[in-house]
Amino acid sequence: MNSISMIVVNWVKSGLESEYRRAAEPVLDAMRYETTFINTVLHQDTENPTRFMLYETWADRSEFFEVQMKKPYRSEYERILPSLLRAPREITYFEPLRADFNFMYNGRGG
Repeated sequence: MNSISMIVVNWVKSGLESEYRRAAEPVLDAMRYETTFINTVLHQDTENPTRFMLYETWADRSEFFEVQMKKPYRSEYERILPSLLRAPREITYFEPLRADFNFMYNGRGG
């Protein structure tokens, strides 16, 4: 197994930020139950709220492309995503070399 990390940048049409989150969150919720899923973090640009960034890591690169990208819970997101974006999404793939986490911090200020 070769793991894979991705950075996905989505430039959302102005005024559709909430709709983008409503479309993305069910996918993110479902991914966490996949056996090869490691993590994901959804970010929103603090200076340009129409720019979102997803960081994802999966344990198996081949399985991600051959199985995960074809999961039914992704189909609605993939169907409506083009109508929410003002530019094509930007995807960059990386090979994870090291991961460090602070398990005491929960991302909500404590």
